[in-house]
Amino acid sequence: MGVEQQLRLRKAQQKFRMRGLTLTVDALKAVVAFLDGFLEAEDEGLEQLLSEADKISLKNNVLSKESILEMVASISGSTTIERNVFKVIDAFQVPKFCYDPIRKMFHGPAEKLALHGDAQSKAALYRDRLQLLQQRIVRDRHFAKPAFRVDGSRSGTCEMTPLQSLIGCSGNRWVMGIISQLEDGCYYLEDISAATPIDLSVAKTTTGFFTENSIIVAEGELQPDGVFKVYTCGFPPLESRSVSLSITAGLDFFGAGVLSPDEILRLERMERKAINDMFVVFSEVWIDQEEKLGMVLDGFESVEVVPTLFVFMGNFCSRPCNLAFHAFSKLREQFNRLGSLIAAHPRINQESKFLFIPGPGDPGPASVLPRPPIPDYFAREVMKHVPNAIFSSNPCRVRYYSQEIVFFRQDLLYRMRRSCIIPPSEEETKDPFEHLVATVTHQSHLCPLPLMTEPISWNYDHSLRLYPTPHTIVLADCSEQKMFKYTGVTCFNPGSFTNDGTFVAYRPATQEPELSAI
Repeated sequence: MGVEQQLRLRKAQQKFRMRGLTLTVDALKAVVAFLDGFLEAEDEGLEQLLSEADKISLKNNVLSKESILEMVASISGSTTIERNVFKVIDAFQVPKFCYDPIRKMFHGPAEKLALHGDAQSKAALYRDRLQLLQQRIVRDRHFAKPAFRVDGSRSGTCEMTPLQSLIGCSGNRWVMGIISQLEDGCYYLEDISAATPIDLSVAKTTTGFFTENSIIVAEGELQPDGVFKVYTCGFPPLESRSVSLSITAGLDFFGAGVLSPDEILRLERMERKAINDMFVVFSEVWIDQEEKLGMVLDGFESVEVVPTLFVFMGNFCSRPCNLAFHAFSKLREQFNRLGSLIAAHPRINQESKFLFIPGPGDPGPASVLPRPPIPDYFAREVMKHVPNAIFSSNPCRVRYYSQEIVFFRQDLLYRMRRSCIIPPSEEETKDPFEHLVATVTHQSHLCPLPLMTEPISWNYDHSLRLYPTPHTIVLADCSEQKMFKYTGVTCFNPGSFTNDGTFVAYRPATQEPELSAI
């Protein structure tokens, strides 16, 4: 065996050892045989094998020849990078991680969850939301507990007081909890330890919609009658994506699989080069009124580079498809016509992908979030014409190269404004959409509304979380088309395509949405 071959064997062995894996002699030879096909790019070949090793199930840390051949077979035909370019994640496939405040770490993912939870699941829903934001706020420099016992005003920090510790305390205190209405017309602030009645009559608020079930940070004083009078009220401070990822390293919160640092860098380089890639996002596409859609598809069929992805979000029918709807066969015919319309444009039908996300009025089991995909009874009519059609849940997640995008179709703005218990502050902005974006990002949740206003499946509340914060959030609504960049997060509403003719052309390479209309 030559010196060069020995060096290659040693290098491969060291790479696997760094991941805590040991190769048998036959497995090592299989690795070198695989690397022979990479010539000058051996490092890339090793990274592909190591990425596959993270995905397969191992009984111990010793890799056999059969394990290596299994990984090689998985890589052949399409590289790991190619498979990671575009992934759609259904809401019911998102892993659930819970924070343990004792061990100060996340644990999970949980085993397959039942669709219908029990009473403990409902209690866990609120507890998990609160603990997720509590572990975030303790890292914020404004709320971090000082190392030495000094006066808070001198240390520049605002130390949190648990609600059960308020009794006997004098002066202003900072507290954190969930706004709840335990009695009619009387609001309480709840945390893990206690519930305290609050008075919000003179509270000065920050940007956002403050509704029941919101998690807030408040400064105030406990009155002699046991009511906590709030003087200042805001949402927990937002944490940057990079900080969150450093804390949750190795945990797949998004559901698209964990990427190695080298793989992320390579995907980011490829993403920056894909300047012609485009996502075209429509909301409120009534397929019983398809004239406008045909005009838009005609336009994109004639461009030099067709869009990478078309996203069609409901509602797909001009009338709600509830129990009083008796024309499901007619709706099926309309989905068939939609498939024929797309197939009539051969370039986009062959080269583009089509993602379908249901709206609140579309056919389905119930108006509970997350909503499952459009039933196969209708989806098959499109898929027989469009080979690249994907039917997913609402909300839905997409990873494109290294970028994480969340699509959510719900008339959220109207419901949030109706559910406010305090008028929104107009000091920073009067735009309702900017208030909405601030609310969902700071709450790290797509729908922080009371469960009576918007029911959520207790066991799948985690699928609506926004932690770590994704790169882009699409809040599709029937309200006016809007775009807003907030603390590095791109958020936009494509508007109602049927009513206003509006849609958005989103360029992932620059994270820039182009507000468009016909």
